[in-house]
Amino acid sequence: MKLVVQRVSSASVVSDGVLTGSINTGFLVLLGIHKDDSLELIPKYVKKLINLRIFEDSAGKLNLSIKDVLGEILLVSQFTLYGNVGRGNRPSFIDAKNPTEAIIIYEEFINDLSKEIPVQTGVFGANMQVSLTNDGPVTIIIEDL
Repeated sequence: MKLVVQRVSSASVVSDGVLTGSINTGFLVLLGIHKDDSLELIPKYVKKLINLRIFEDSAGKLNLSIKDVLGEILLVSQFTLYGNVGRGNRPSFIDAKNPTEAIIIYEEFINDLSKEIPVQTGVFGANMQVSLTNDGPVTIIIEDL
């Protein structure tokens, strides 16, 4: 699994002209699912995400989690995080999980994450337009846990 986590002051996602998710303070999370990923990995990634301390405390240190600041998460599936451009200029996506299996992991990730924090989402497998105001900017990549 690969998560690109962006600390945002706002973010939204639109698919087919319809707003499917919108948040204020929190994280925009782009979620890529590797071909070898399984449901068993989800709790570890959810725990890491909700405890990630990348919000500033009163001293200006990155010391607060998303739960501490009562933030929200906008979760967007993105298989292109596993695009490989090692050979040629056109990415290969053979490392991404096939959509039939990936959607199961994606939906379970949403389910587990929703038990901890408010979550909005994009539309799995759809063409989406994502807008965000990156706060900081702060961007963290979580993978290989």
